Amino acid sequence: MTTHASTAGQGVGPLLRAWREQRRVSQLELALRADSSARHISFVETGRSRPSEDMVLRLAEHLDIPVRERNALLLAAGYAPRYPETPLDDPALGALRAGIEQLIGGYEPYPALVVDARYDVVAANRGVMALVDGVSATLLEPPLNAMRLALHPAGLAPRIRNLRAWRGHLLEQMQRQIALHRSAPLRALYEEVSAYPVPAEDPAEEAAEPVPYFALPLRIEHEGRTLSFISSISTFNTPMDVTVAELAIETLLPADPATVKYLQRLIS
Repeated sequence: MTTHASTAGQGVGPLLRAWREQRRVSQLELALRADSSARHISFVETGRSRPSEDMVLRLAEHLDIPVRERNALLLAAGYAPRYPETPLDDPALGALRAGIEQLIGGYEPYPALVVDARYDVVAANRGVMALVDGVSATLLEPPLNAMRLALHPAGLAPRIRNLRAWRGHLLEQMQRQIALHRSAPLRALYEEVSAYPVPAEDPAEEAAEPVPYFALPLRIEHEGRTLSFISSISTFNTPMDVTVAELAIETLLPADPATVKYLQRLIS
């Protein structure tokens, strides 16, 4: 994935300063967090001092920098990358793959999927596959992308009953990820999906009786019925591998009893 790491030729100082400014942290605040001094942070950022490997990692930790970018910082400082990027199909990640499959399989009949940093789907259960039935075959070709699938006019978009609200939620989610990862491919995906046409507002949808959901629901039509889901996203805690760090597990929790009963009949 192309990231801000492409500017590593500038040295580690400008990279650290850019991350610190993006996080809106002062040199003094960062120094206090990392048990250093504002003077040393300033010297590192201006190139007057070369930070130790431990200091690079400490600053990255306190700035909440993604592990992929921590590798870029280490390289810019003249050190070897600390975090491997193991392909998901590597035997070393066999236990991880098995655990993911068991997790999303156990969530059935409710939909669950796993995506990477570019929202490409790396695993999905039968609940998801039932919802995408009838979607354009082009969108289902590998790599299947969750954002294209949801927002493309030939995808799920025409069946999403609250498309404007759900589209806004997804685009905001992507913007947060772009700010965190500084990913050029993710930015390109955002520009693509945000440009998809949006149908005119449906007066009937606006007039629908409000439901006291505790979070924004995904309301999607399936075979003439409107199903309601609440989305939940989980990531791995303290990952030590770039691939694992960028995985996200999304589960769709039924938001009403009718959706529960329908899915139980649909997937049995």
